[in-house]
Amino acid sequence: MPDAFSSPEHQTPHRPHRQPPYPPPYPPAHPQQSPPPYPEFRSEPAPHSPAYATYPWQPRPPEPPRTRRPRHHALGQHSDIRLLRGAYRRQRRVATLTALGYFTLFLLLSAFAPGLMASTVSGGLPMGLLLGLLQVPVTCLAIGVYEYTARRGVDPVADRIRRQSELDAKREAAR
Repeated sequence: MPDAFSSPEHQTPHRPHRQPPYPPPYPPAHPQQSPPPYPEFRSEPAPHSPAYATYPWQPRPPEPPRTRRPRHHALGQHSDIRLLRGAYRRQRRVATLTALGYFTLFLLLSAFAPGLMASTVSGGLPMGLLLGLLQVPVTCLAIGVYEYTARRGVDPVADRIRRQSELDAKREAAR
């Protein structure tokens, strides 16, 4: 008995047959124009049809409209982001090392040079107290260095990125 898995010489030859005329499953597009007799020979895909051509004689689906590529990369891959990260990293390091470096120096002198810290500078003021009081101006200096490097290295790059992202948002809204 022949089946679908038999070799071709054991299968019955395929004979094309005429299909009986069925009523079309959709209304005609124009009253004066009659639809094709068989739905599988329609030129446009039915709404429930897949997005790909199921038969080789079907016309290709229309290609999606081409969109223009932006002249610049997206912000996540932009070189300005890398510049901003580097500038901000340098800014944090300089300010942190200024404040913590002085404090570490003060702690090391207190631990390993107690004679120096106990010596008097003038009028009975010990060196340890003077160096401790100097931590306040050093911390203010660290804040000043932080603001200076922010104005000089970080803010211009951040402003440029902000302007670029606003332009990108306007372009996207215009589409």
